[in-house]
Amino acid sequence: MCAVGVGPDNLGASASFPTTTPDETLDRAARFFRQQGSLGAIGIASFGPLDLDPDSATFGSITTTPKPGWAHTDVVGPFKRALGVPVAIDTDVNAAALAEHRWGAGRGFDPLVYVTVGTGIGGGAVVHGKLLHGLVHPEMGHVRVPHDLNQDSFPGVCGYHGDCLEGLASGPAIAARWNQGADTFPSDHPAWELEARYLALGIVAIVGVLSPRRIVLGGGVMQRRELFPMIRARVTELLAGYVQSPAIVKEIDGYIVPPALGDRAGVLGAIALATDASGIRHDAEVKRHEPR
Repeated sequence: MCAVGVGPDNLGASASFPTTTPDETLDRAARFFRQQGSLGAIGIASFGPLDLDPDSATFGSITTTPKPGWAHTDVVGPFKRALGVPVAIDTDVNAAALAEHRWGAGRGFDPLVYVTVGTGIGGGAVVHGKLLHGLVHPEMGHVRVPHDLNQDSFPGVCGYHGDCLEGLASGPAIAARWNQGADTFPSDHPAWELEARYLALGIVAIVGVLSPRRIVLGGGVMQRRELFPMIRARVTELLAGYVQSPAIVKEIDGYIVPPALGDRAGVLGAIALATDASGIRHDAEVKRHEPR
């Protein structure tokens, strides 16, 4: 998905097309942006894993992705060469976290964590207004969660770790465990109780490590809104009263929430990356600096 703008209320041209080979896909995206006239910067919200170390010789490249043909692809370089403007890049889920923090369900909440549950599971974090990076970017979908093989003998689908959180609770994991797509399940299917348990285990780990002030859960699987009360109840049970914050003890319905930007979070996150790279102040900054 490609779009031009500076925020959710100021979007211009947009286009979407299938992700095919790296050369074809990146060239098509670059051609779209060349047709838009003068641009201040490009922001890229990409599947990963990514090399985000600016001192690395392979900065802006995809690394060990299982997506066929995309491993070790330079994503930033083609846009710099084609457009000659600053190019910012981050993971799609980190970008979504930034967009929700700036314009959506995470406004006013810092630290903020955004977790997407779909074809994979990923997590992004905003801390002190900045996206969290370390050795690499967060990989919250690959945390290890308790897996009772007597209750759930499914081995997991992650090609690297088997039964990590993504391996047990992503959309493909649900489909493989039950031999059918999750979109066919009724609301009372036992798949949802198991899904809520695994997601709650992952969220409890995130709460323990990052102590976010709000957690946003997005992605295709979380379109099943019946999961939210189940996950909240499980998180409360698992924390067992240890985290004595009103946000969890009294107001957990407002602590674990769906995204406000819907399926636009990723592309708006890319726009947020671009506006930062170009020096354009986002809405919150403008309001903070307006004369009173």
